[in-house]
Amino acid sequence: MDTLTLRRLGLALAALAVTGACFAQEAVIRKNLAQRYPEIKAIEEVSKAPMPGLYELRVNGSEIYYTDAQGDFLIVGNLYDTKQKRNLTEERVDKLTAVKFDSLPLKDAFTIVRGNGERKLAVFEDPNCGYCKRFERDLQTINNVTVYMFLYPILGPDSVKKSESIWCAKDRGQVWQDWMVREQAVPSTVPICDTNALKRNVELGRAHKINGTPTLIFVDGSRVPGAIEAKQIEKRLADAKS
Repeated sequence: MDTLTLRRLGLALAALAVTGACFAQEAVIRKNLAQRYPEIKAIEEVSKAPMPGLYELRVNGSEIYYTDAQGDFLIVGNLYDTKQKRNLTEERVDKLTAVKFDSLPLKDAFTIVRGNGERKLAVFEDPNCGYCKRFERDLQTINNVTVYMFLYPILGPDSVKKSESIWCAKDRGQVWQDWMVREQAVPSTVPICDTNALKRNVELGRAHKINGTPTLIFVDGSRVPGAIEAKQIEKRLADAKS
């Protein structure tokens, strides 16, 4: 057997040993946490965290926790890279909860088009959300964009009522902007229409863990929870397109 073959065999055996050690370590973590902290019902994935000696636990699809190699300690919170000033936990959750833009049921949204409408953005908003109103004011300055507005009434019965009135209005975009930007009351008398789209939006949002409004989804699948300023919206639109 030549030297090159021996080297390859050695590397393969080393890789198998590392893999076996990883599986063994994962088994220890799962066993100890199941015994000591049964509140964590089902650990879906155990992997090495960016911080040496730390392991990432993924639970319920996109919930992230951290532990040591023996499962003796449990950390609930965000892991930051202080050199690069990055929230690594947030980035991981964003990746796990990314939504394929093409998979969004756009028939359950209404559109607001500005300029040539070339750029695209989907937004989940509640009509009674104060942060959404601030976001809408900033959004007025963004041009050449098509906004797919998913009404997402999660703040109470009045949000549902307002959303139904907006959805059933003849010009949804106009009524929406009159209310959110210009503080004009939502019409109380509107034609009755099929509002099941609003229920589907809530179900969709829950499935993707959209827990607050506004939530923005860009064409590259990235999402932003919360209101961001016009400059940040522009950057996100440019990054998503490139």
